[in-house]
Amino acid sequence: MKWVKGDLLLAGATGASVVLVLALMLVVLGQVAILGAPSISATFLTEGPSSDLVGGGIWPAIWGTVLMTLLMTVAVVPVGILTGVYLAEYAPRGSRLAAWVRAAVVNLAGVPSIVFGLFGLGFFILFLGRGVDALLYDGQPVWGKPAVLWSSLTLAVLTLPVVIVTTEEALRSVPQDLRSAALALGATRFQTVFRIAVPNAKGGILTGIILAVSRGAGEVAPIIFTGAASYLPQLPTDLRDMYMHLGYHVYALSTQSPNVDAARGSLFGTVLVLLVITFTLNLTAMIIRARSRR
Repeated sequence: MKWVKGDLLLAGATGASVVLVLALMLVVLGQVAILGAPSISATFLTEGPSSDLVGGGIWPAIWGTVLMTLLMTVAVVPVGILTGVYLAEYAPRGSRLAAWVRAAVVNLAGVPSIVFGLFGLGFFILFLGRGVDALLYDGQPVWGKPAVLWSSLTLAVLTLPVVIVTTEEALRSVPQDLRSAALALGATRFQTVFRIAVPNAKGGILTGIILAVSRGAGEVAPIIFTGAASYLPQLPTDLRDMYMHLGYHVYALSTQSPNVDAARGSLFGTVLVLLVITFTLNLTAMIIRARSRR
């Protein structure tokens, strides 16, 4: 193959971009690993933080992050998958409803995360939670306060576009011949969708779910208003409890600790744990996608 001047220039520019991105990633990850690895220990991973946010461990933050992520997943997966199934399998061509849903999903994906936090505070806590309190508890603040439930639902709304879009695209990648064959053999529309199309698209659907979960697990802005606490050594035992979060704990260590230098080890150790969790979720998504393609 003969290389012309433009091809060489383009190849050099793209190669330099790849090297630059990898170098920046290695610098960031290397700094976090070097500064955070000495703090990782059994005590650090299983104990609570100290009241001055200088020492102690991060177990309440790990527990709170996992609990919030599980609740978010339970809330977002059914709604996201069913919406994607409707758009890909049931919505008529040219449907105005489907067009409105797609427009809403696109716009929802572009909303800044801090706006979702204000939405969660206004809708879930002030409107829904206080409405329940007014009806059932004579106005006592039982549900109308920041809690792990409201944080989870807020992040479910934030990650909903990811699940919807990936589900729709995964279903559209399934060959139409499979659906036609199932219908020709007497299968109903419901059986064709949920026994033929959805199982063949499960790799893409699971990938979208894991990517949505990994994004939600690392978000901080929405949960500041809806349930996360900077210091809460006890574990949440009720959906109405506040909780600690790894991302918010990083923010608290870097801005609210009386001795930032003394808290630096805990800060980078927390960042390292959060990155490991996020990268593990993303790696799982890549493995699932590779296996589904095979």
